[in-house]
Amino acid sequence: MTQRNHWLLVIAALTCTYFIWGSTYLAIKYAIESFPPFAMVGIRFTVAGSLLYLILRAMGHAAPTRVQWRGAAWVGMLLPVLGNGTVSHVQLHVSSSVAALAIATAPIWMAIFSSAWGHKISRREWLGIAIGLVGILLLNTRGSLQGDWLSAGLLMFAAASWSLGSVWSKHMAMPQGLMGAASQMLCGGLIALVFSMAFGEHWPVQVTARSWAAIAFLIVLGSMVAFSAYHWLLHHVRPMVASSNTFVNPIVAFVVGVWFADEQIHLMEYIALAVILVGVFLVLTATKEAVPDEQIV
Repeated sequence: MTQRNHWLLVIAALTCTYFIWGSTYLAIKYAIESFPPFAMVGIRFTVAGSLLYLILRAMGHAAPTRVQWRGAAWVGMLLPVLGNGTVSHVQLHVSSSVAALAIATAPIWMAIFSSAWGHKISRREWLGIAIGLVGILLLNTRGSLQGDWLSAGLLMFAAASWSLGSVWSKHMAMPQGLMGAASQMLCGGLIALVFSMAFGEHWPVQVTARSWAAIAFLIVLGSMVAFSAYHWLLHHVRPMVASSNTFVNPIVAFVVGVWFADEQIHLMEYIALAVILVGVFLVLTATKEAVPDEQIV
């Protein structure tokens, strides 16, 4: 693959994680109007993972080995279950915009966990992270999570779990290509269903059309497309670039929330969004750090 084609794929994958995942926060809000959080996550990822797995097997891709299934289960636990599942639970109490901006702390956790495996974060990336965090602090000056320490803590836990799974997945035996994403989603979905039963969640008697539409969006675009794009990014760019969506997702979530859910945004929050964009620019223009560790051919 030429370097030009590589970066075209990087841009396409980042676009998916930026804009599709930015919209999933509102989709989650609509989905949990009918479905309990972990049951919703279980349905979303089990269906998406099964569909992608069957498509890949029909195309001739090899099935994961036992060791690879074990790796997929660990990543599935950390990303779809402890990451998405926890966020979905917290969104029972907070707006989609607040959930998105809190998850933007993920690059900090990503840097910490990457450093534990010997990766060095460039000064430019650290500067971008710092500026992005300033934007997040500005977003919280009106006290969106003030006094709700449990929700704030759970969102930080979700961000840390997602980041650990993202970094760890590069250092364990995993299926190649999209089969890795399929196996992770399938394992994560099944584990989420176990969590749902363990927490005593009750399945809905009646599901609204909006919740069904949200579930469909989350399965096809949020999981099969965007999650697969994120999985590809993790294995072709540095972790900080792959996780840069956490800076952009709050912006998209705010816009979508205003347009479709009448969520209110104040002047200080618009200023904060501009600051976050500066952080995104610095992270993405740290070109040397964004080049894959493997040789591009």
